[in-house]
Amino acid sequence: MGLTLEWNNEQEDFAILPSLIEQLEKLLQLAGQQEKVATGEVALSFVTDEEIQQLNKQYRNLDRPTDVLSFAMREMGEDEFEIIYEEPTEIEPLGDIIISIPRAIAQSEEYGHSVEREIGFLFVHGFLHLIGYDHQDETAEVEMFAKQEQILQLAGLTR
Repeated sequence: MGLTLEWNNEQEDFAILPSLIEQLEKLLQLAGQQEKVATGEVALSFVTDEEIQQLNKQYRNLDRPTDVLSFAMREMGEDEFEIIYEEPTEIEPLGDIIISIPRAIAQSEEYGHSVEREIGFLFVHGFLHLIGYDHQDETAEVEMFAKQEQILQLAGLTR
């Protein structure tokens, strides 16, 4: 089955080239290998700052745009229990990643690297959130960002 990427472009100001999608699919496979995630589907949406601000306000109570949002399907609340399937018949959705293209462009200029590298960074960041990583404290942040950089290096996306 493997890892699959489903994507859509909900903004009009930046053309999503097939080469970018190929790069993101490669990053998904590399991240999956590094994290031992063999199967699952990631849904990716490219949006405007206004759209991501609405989502950020609705789901995180933060009324401002952000660069990336992740909504994991595997997250479990305190009162939930894990259901284990013996043999999945279809690919399990890992969750959704939403990337603001205007924010990615601005950040690539600020950090002095390509838009493709910035989108790749945001995608890997989002993927790691989908599989349970977070950066709520300094130790977790160092670990997560090291993993991101390692995956980007493997893909040849250096600064």
